[in-house]
Amino acid sequence: MTRILIADDHPLFRAALTQALRELVPGASLVEAATLDAVHAWLEANPDTDLVLLDLHMPGSHGLAGLASVRCRHPAVAVAMVSANDDPAVIARAMDFGAQAFIPKSAAPAEIAAALQAVFACQTWVPPAAQLRAGESRADKDLSRRLGSLTPQQFRVLELVAQGRLNKQIADVLGIQERTVKAHLQAIFEKLGARNRTQAGVFLRQLELTDPTRQVEAV
Repeated sequence: MTRILIADDHPLFRAALTQALRELVPGASLVEAATLDAVHAWLEANPDTDLVLLDLHMPGSHGLAGLASVRCRHPAVAVAMVSANDDPAVIARAMDFGAQAFIPKSAAPAEIAAALQAVFACQTWVPPAAQLRAGESRADKDLSRRLGSLTPQQFRVLELVAQGRLNKQIADVLGIQERTVKAHLQAIFEKLGARNRTQAGVFLRQLELTDPTRQVEAV
């Protein structure tokens, strides 16, 4: 049975996408999540999940950092990004960081079907209008490679470092000893080419994106 996790913090959009998927993928097991933490919890308990439809700006995701997190911690699961932001530059970056497809929230059912068919055929898919404009960034490719070299536990440590957590706090969150955190940090520094924890955190924060639909204009 095909298992698909729909990860978006907008209940109405989740419901609409769930309904569409019931018609597009008959018999599939469909599960919903509203936060990135819920996504990780589900995937840890259900590693045989086939696909995650991941909102670019859902709580805890911080743009492409959420994608990188899912790809590193659950590398066997395919990820298709879903977003109202269809900027070709953003689409290109998402694909550089491991998305198998990028589906605009404005996509018609036929486009969603095409994206799913591509993903299940182990191919990539982007909106037709973006295909000619979505180029590869050498810097993003290099950062993606470096982040991809981290183990899932090392990536989790890096996430907590980027949040400003101290070694003892990281140890408490992960249920490990402080000396183990230090060992992970040393490995992270070497793999990322970072000199210290501040610089390591900057690597991850480079993936943060502003959600254009939630910007508030100054009065």
